Amino acid sequence: MSIWQAIILAIVEGLTEFLPVSSTGHMVIASSLMGISAFQFTKMFTVAVQFGAIISVVVLYWRRFINSFDFYKKLMVAVIPALAIGFVLKDVVDAMLERVEIVAISLLLGGLILIFVDRWFTDGSRPVTTPSYKNALIIGLFQCIAMIPGVSRSASSIIGGLTQHMTRKAAAEFSFFMAVPTMLAAATYTVITDLLHLEISDVLKFNLPKIQAGFASITPQEWQVLAVGNIVAFLVAMAAIKFFVGFLTKNGFKLFGYYRILVGLVILLLLSLGVDIQLV
Repeated sequence: MSIWQAIILAIVEGLTEFLPVSSTGHMVIASSLMGISAFQFTKMFTVAVQFGAIISVVVLYWRRFINSFDFYKKLMVAVIPALAIGFVLKDVVDAMLERVEIVAISLLLGGLILIFVDRWFTDGSRPVTTPSYKNALIIGLFQCIAMIPGVSRSASSIIGGLTQHMTRKAAAEFSFFMAVPTMLAAATYTVITDLLHLEISDVLKFNLPKIQAGFASITPQEWQVLAVGNIVAFLVAMAAIKFFVGFLTKNGFKLFGYYRILVGLVILLLLSLGVDIQLV
């Protein structure tokens, strides 16, 4: 993977990770059009580059992360379902990741839902701005739907927040906060197993020789690609989050719904034309 390819994928990641449009669907198109989707390093990169996006949330909302310990307890309640179900259904999820058509169909169906979601959920006279533990658990269960490729973690968790009578802004921001531990766990696991080629037990036991060998196996070019990608993802994600919160508060989800449908149709068109598309 070249630096320019890494920059393009990082821009795609930063723009789409926190929007309800499915970063997976966009990564599918971008990596396939660049002819790099089959490379193992690319698959690892598209997960590891999430570190940059994660940091953007912490930087933008740093006051919330130092506000109280109760904030972290609610986040853990929200992410436990995804971690538990993801562990149990790992093989099922991996099997779905081989089916590009699932991404396209998920984008289309999710787009239809977003077109009408503003009618279904409106900010009532007493909207929720801070979720309770029960709210957090239910939102976490909604996030699990995003294990289906193309659903969008952001979309599913935001809709989960709306079912709990949260305002659009509050639901979107809690979705951002949930992304930090969820994406951090996924990115860390991928880096350990796919980049460093280590077992989790090696890290837990602090097997220094194997850890050193893992880091030594990474080439200087790969370090450079990872560094540039995460910096770009960080900057782009910050801008995307600021845009999304403002746009969502004023305009709702409908435009994102139409956009998802368009992306889904693009993937189906590429498949019909015989383009070799692989999930990264």
